[in-house]
Amino acid sequence: MYFVSEDVAKQVVAMPDAIAAIETMFRDYGQGQADVFPVVMGQGPHAGTFFSMKAGRMQARGVVGLKVGSYWPDNRAQGRPAHSSSTLLLDPDTGYAHALVAASYLTALRTAAADAVAVRWLARENSSVLALVGAGHQAWFELLAVREVRPIQQVCVANRCPETARTFARRIGHELGLAAQAMPVEQAVAQADIIVTVTAARQALFPAHLVRPGTHISAMGADNTGKQELDPALVASARLFADVVQQSCSVGEYEAAFQAGCIQPEQITTLSAVLHGAPGRRSADDITIFDSSGMALQDLAICALALEKAQSKGLAHHVASGC
Repeated sequence: MYFVSEDVAKQVVAMPDAIAAIETMFRDYGQGQADVFPVVMGQGPHAGTFFSMKAGRMQARGVVGLKVGSYWPDNRAQGRPAHSSSTLLLDPDTGYAHALVAASYLTALRTAAADAVAVRWLARENSSVLALVGAGHQAWFELLAVREVRPIQQVCVANRCPETARTFARRIGHELGLAAQAMPVEQAVAQADIIVTVTAARQALFPAHLVRPGTHISAMGADNTGKQELDPALVASARLFADVVQQSCSVGEYEAAFQAGCIQPEQITTLSAVLHGAPGRRSADDITIFDSSGMALQDLAICALALEKAQSKGLAHHVASGC
């Protein structure tokens, strides 16, 4: 059995690698060469702690396994992240544990990479103004990913804490050399070509009428029942896309609009289908929305890549299993 640590994962997998791996995964999924299984949710021993288990298989690539993502909020008081992710890859021939991959960094990477694939296929090619609604850890990865596929020249940062937004904007200017400014969400949304929402919100972050025709929106925050970032009226008026349609209506961004009767699942196209020729953006004035609620295949694809690269560099730690 092999072990890939967080430090090793950061050394061997960069954003361009992640985007390529995730786009290939979406293609495999669209061809019926990969499957996802029902998500299992569980609670930890203390109040407010919970975890999820997402499993899948990539038949053509011989990859099978599951990711456990946990949330222990009291970790923050001890100087540790509240979120943690670990992926277990199984030997496809024996079912034995093949590799354990520490996947907190890789989860952030694969989430942003899925956003990049959606932006590549759905946003207008000349999109240059990005609005980030949310300025936390994941927002940085989303910015790096979108920059890989569109010529971003200006970044508008909105966050419920204005000082956090200002700090984030300064970081963008200092580390990436991009023009970046913190501003109210209404102002950011109104001038954006691409909007990425990456929050834990449970109600709409801005009204539908502020979004300009032609805008692409990647809604990255909703991944559990009751979470919501977008106005149902906006969802009802846009062209809708998702990683997994069923999840998008039950635990994803489209749950609120679906429950309100504003949309039906038949109106949602999978990103995989777009990669195989289904209509995406049809005109320069379309508002497109991609909902990413997350899927196990993203985790398996990125962790299999990390394992392969770590092994090739001699950085994967081998643990004798006794089997």
